[in-house]
Amino acid sequence: MATSEQHSADELFDEFLEDRGHDTQGWEESYNKKQCPDCGGLHEATAVECSVCGWRP
Repeated sequence: MATSEQHSADELFDEFLEDRGHDTQGWEESYNKKQCPDCGGLHEATAVECSVCGWRP
């Protein structure tokens, strides 16, 4: 039986990974900057680690 809720392929893949213990949370976007999902710190697009709290995707 099909559900009425529609999921994109990315959402389904993320759900699959999360069910198996993987963290799928990544950077958020704020204008042309990356924003840390933990503390909200803004960074250049090339950032790989939050310089405020140390979060890494």
